[in-house]
Amino acid sequence: MPSQTVTSQRAQPRHQASPSSDQEAPEQEAPEHGRVLDAQLERVGARIRALRHRLDMTLVQLAALTGLSHSFLSQLERGHARPSMISLERIAKALGSSQVELLAAGDSGSREPGHTGPGLLRATEGLRGSFGDGQARLLAPHSRAFEPMEYTGRNTDPGDYYQHEEDEFIYVMSGSVLADFGEKGRFVLDAGDSVYYYGGTPHRWSTLTPEGYHLFLVKQKFTPEEVPPRAEPLRARRANQPRTDGTAPLPLTSGISGAADLNGAAE
Repeated sequence: MPSQTVTSQRAQPRHQASPSSDQEAPEQEAPEHGRVLDAQLERVGARIRALRHRLDMTLVQLAALTGLSHSFLSQLERGHARPSMISLERIAKALGSSQVELLAAGDSGSREPGHTGPGLLRATEGLRGSFGDGQARLLAPHSRAFEPMEYTGRNTDPGDYYQHEEDEFIYVMSGSVLADFGEKGRFVLDAGDSVYYYGGTPHRWSTLTPEGYHLFLVKQKFTPEEVPPRAEPLRARRANQPRTDGTAPLPLTSGISGAADLNGAAE
């Protein structure tokens, strides 16, 4: 689930993301002959290129979706340019990802050979950034088989639908959320409720309480070899167009009231 950013009051992580945190800063391009600005940007660029290829999208198409130039995007994918946070958010949304996930790709994220010990993350640590209409904090260090994160938001407008290849799981820690899966259903989720939905499912959500929501979210993570084949790229489907395999979200409830199914409810 990956557009408007809700300001987070949480402590900032000890490490800073390489892209400029100045929302209005212009993109920084490489010198005339071109060189990698730093290793972190090179990994972010490689992740952008991998996501673009997964969607069978050209640089020209990505430029049209983001309003950024073809030449800048080409340099960015090679680690030769530094994006502003606004540009990174535009790119993430066009690719069905999120700003924080692209920033996470910049982390070397590699374990030492033979290391199988626990990966500890303290409450003041973890990469933070924009995710959909809220803010996310990644909860696992180093290389990960899946992406666990906590997610907070106060948006009352659900905004556009999001779609991505990965399956996703959401558990509501506090607040009340309207989870909208288009033709697949709409559910009110309260604290203790959860929902699992398959990759390709259009989704968006909004708060039903003034204090907003606090979610625990787990997103599937593919290696390039694990990307599931599709008859058509995700970008070719409208956000509200259902999948042909008929899969639907699986709401899992706790407590007496459970999750209210709003399918067919009056608008």
